[in-house]
Amino acid sequence: MSQAIDTNRLRQIFLIALILFIGVVLFYQLYSFFPALLGALTLYILLRKQFNYLTEKRKWKKGAAALLLMLASLIAIMFPVYLLVQMLSGKIAYALQHSGEVVASLQQLASEIEQRYAITILSDDNINKLGNWLAGLLPQILGATFNTVSTTFFLYFILYFLFVNGESLEKVLLAYSPFKDENTGLLEKEVHTMVVANAVGIPVVAFAQGLVGLVGYWLIGVPEPFFWFGVTCIAGMLPVIGAALAYIPLILIFLAGGQYTQGIAMAVFGFGVIGTVDNVMRFTLLRRIGDVHPLNTVFGVIAGLSLFGFIGLIFGPLLISLLMLLIRIYVNEFVKKQPRHS
Repeated sequence: MSQAIDTNRLRQIFLIALILFIGVVLFYQLYSFFPALLGALTLYILLRKQFNYLTEKRKWKKGAAALLLMLASLIAIMFPVYLLVQMLSGKIAYALQHSGEVVASLQQLASEIEQRYAITILSDDNINKLGNWLAGLLPQILGATFNTVSTTFFLYFILYFLFVNGESLEKVLLAYSPFKDENTGLLEKEVHTMVVANAVGIPVVAFAQGLVGLVGYWLIGVPEPFFWFGVTCIAGMLPVIGAALAYIPLILIFLAGGQYTQGIAMAVFGFGVIGTVDNVMRFTLLRRIGDVHPLNTVFGVIAGLSLFGFIGLIFGPLLISLLMLLIRIYVNEFVKKQPRHS
């Protein structure tokens, strides 16, 4: 009997090791497709209710419903991206084509600030490095554009099959779930809530900062306020510093040009108003949608961007929430509370 038990355990350990080995190999080889998979899962979770409505209530075929929702989501995602690219591309192209002039302007700006305030900002060596960085930025942008296009293609390729075969896939996952039914339901609910909170909440917060910033830029007299609106929207989705990447350069530009009133007004408006919009909305909107703690969002986004790229804005905070949830599930399933002795 003991020998049979040991043999079964060895077979079990061997099978688990084989599964883990194959899983690690596949993950390593297919890691580049991971952002596309996560993006497809995000859109599937967000649009599953609409898909069920079309197929169950309206009696649409699954393929037709999937194609309609895919097209609608692509337009919803790409239209604001197209507008931002239109606003920013001219400036970026100018900076790349005239990198020498940009570097010369930065040198002049740095020297004026150094003479006026008796401080050292940039050395000549750093300025030259900046020029080389600007000159090499175009290939990086082209490479990132190609990666974005390929990721988008595979995202929608995966999304189509998630829509068409999603119901059977969910049944398989539920059947092989190692948790109790109530904990499996809790896990599913948490994933859905966090995806919605971050996929909807983070862009909404960034867009709100951009709108508030646009009003301030126009009132203060910032040149080309719509360009800085686009910069604020993009920067607002980044962790820690966020929209400050937009208004801090404006403050420096005003101060360097001797426009102290506008520089001070920009500082007050940026830190006092735009920054407040970010803090208030993260404490209200995100917590109302998914009870997301701001620290969860900040550290999750930092980790997610490093792991998954841009889609990490959504799945980074989700990983932290899942970690805490899995700890709760483990305690609930395997740790029995010991009775207290008086």
